[in-house]
Amino acid sequence: MTRIETLAIDRLGHRGEGVATLDGKPVFVALTLEGETVTAQIDGNRGRLVDIIDPSPARGEPFCPHFGACGGCQLQHLEAGAYRQFKRGLVVDALSRAAVQADVADPIVAHGAGRRRATLHATKSEAGFMALRSHAIHDLDICPILVPALVRAPEIARAIAAVAGPCDISFTASDMGLDVSIRAKNAKPSARLSAIAQKFDLARLSLNGEPLILLRAPTMAMGQSSVALPVSSFLQATADAEDVLASLVIEAVEGAKQVADLFCGIGPFALRLAAIAPVFAADSDAAAIGALDTAKRKTKGLKPITAERRDLFREPLGVFELNRFDAVVLDPPRAGAQAQVKELTQSKVKTIAYVSCDPQSFARDAAILIAGGYRIGKVTPVDQFAFSTHTEVFAAFTRT
Repeated sequence: MTRIETLAIDRLGHRGEGVATLDGKPVFVALTLEGETVTAQIDGNRGRLVDIIDPSPARGEPFCPHFGACGGCQLQHLEAGAYRQFKRGLVVDALSRAAVQADVADPIVAHGAGRRRATLHATKSEAGFMALRSHAIHDLDICPILVPALVRAPEIARAIAAVAGPCDISFTASDMGLDVSIRAKNAKPSARLSAIAQKFDLARLSLNGEPLILLRAPTMAMGQSSVALPVSSFLQATADAEDVLASLVIEAVEGAKQVADLFCGIGPFALRLAAIAPVFAADSDAAAIGALDTAKRKTKGLKPITAERRDLFREPLGVFELNRFDAVVLDPPRAGAQAQVKELTQSKVKTIAYVSCDPQSFARDAAILIAGGYRIGKVTPVDQFAFSTHTEVFAAFTRT
């Protein structure tokens, strides 16, 4: 049975929810902040905010009319200074749990013009992110954290779902226009879907991984290169974050004569690094490797890039392969790079530039590297996931 209780919020949890203690057990209440006294409707270990009796001085005014109902953002109610402290705290806490001692910098805010990619859930009548603490879709008219080019994304998603049925639709704002990819179990190619692409002037519309209509090949500038985007290809969430991370990587490997870029994707680091040194690039995504290989062949003035498809979880570079390189760049998915990191500890590689989208797996891998003889430099959070509980992390490791 649910009941109304008055709670004192002790802290802000890593998912952005306020945490209180009730009957000796933690209760999680979304939209509350540390130090606040609130009333909440309690159901198990969850509370739904009813009223704020004593607000925190760190409470800010959300700028989006959907905040509190839409689950896309969790932290718009935090004022700027407290928001940055929370993001830094995510990294500090992860390192502490892994027993890693490191200097953690204040976050670099890299929201830029907004997120250039987003995936919306859609039906013919609604399109948006999941509602807060719900599996229902919260219907959006606008989303102010997206780049202006994606302002019509909810409208486009509803139009597509009216034809394709309930689906997930990924949007990427490319240099040539919107690249839109539909995931729907029962949808089939149709003239009506092609008409939607024409109506909204989409650069490309794909269905279940296959291009349906191509008006303009979607591309993205990376360093001196222009990369043709594979369907549903991965990009850093904001253009600013990609530039910031690339600058940190390049600074870390300065002076290296041979560089390996592992989990390279379509080449946001490899194509920039090749301006200063030969690069070996590897990733398990065949389409991404193909796009990188094509881009480097079309770009003049780059040092050689050797691009190889390779599953670095199952087949990490071994010691003898690694010893060819002065520096290694790692940018793994959320699971981290544990297998590759273990090989690196046995190698002679002098410098590792590590980019991570998950502080937990980063901290685990950092502990392995430190135990294997590397020294960790300053850890830099890069905040590209605006008002969410996610943060990017960068650190350089050097042989002691």
